[in-house]
Amino acid sequence: MKKLGLLVCLTLGLSTAAFAQGDAEAGKAKSLTCSACHGTDGNSAIAMNPKIAGQHEGYLAKQLTEFRLASRTGGKEGRNNAVMNGMAAGLSDQDIADLAAYFSSQDLKAGTTPEDVIEAGEKLYRGGDAEKGLTACIACHGPDGKGMGLAGFPVISGQHADYTASQLKMFRDGSRANDLNGMMRDIAAKLTDEEIDTLAKYLGGLH
Repeated sequence: MKKLGLLVCLTLGLSTAAFAQGDAEAGKAKSLTCSACHGTDGNSAIAMNPKIAGQHEGYLAKQLTEFRLASRTGGKEGRNNAVMNGMAAGLSDQDIADLAAYFSSQDLKAGTTPEDVIEAGEKLYRGGDAEKGLTACIACHGPDGKGMGLAGFPVISGQHADYTASQLKMFRDGSRANDLNGMMRDIAAKLTDEEIDTLAKYLGGLH
């Protein structure tokens, strides 16, 4: 079983490594347009726009590549988003690599977790729900929510609760479908609105 897990991680890691080599300084020079929604350092001040500072470089490159693909296929492939499709449409592979390198090199500003969701959020995050067949988030995203870059699992701690909740609901209804092997869609399908709200708020201050 351990060998199988290693093989999966190595395979996913190869797909991440396939992106062009990024230059963080070049990415900073290209990031001016991004700053309007995500902040100059990737720490968005707008709750519905994700913080991308400190996100894994390969994950950022994958998302930008899939936004670009969606723009070129009318949303039939890739990750479809009305705003990001347009932003990514004209990016070259090198642009994507440079932007990913820049934002991944920035420090993520930690968020907070409301006191009233800590107990329930921690229970879901660390233990899942065996009766519902709900896998614990910690299995892929780690004890501090920092994910695993080589395996393609993103940083989810410190994120705006509004953004996290919106993405979980999109995975649940299938409007976002660019997750690895459909894993997030399978998990989100088992979550209630209340559980999504609790997890999203809990993750804000997880570090």
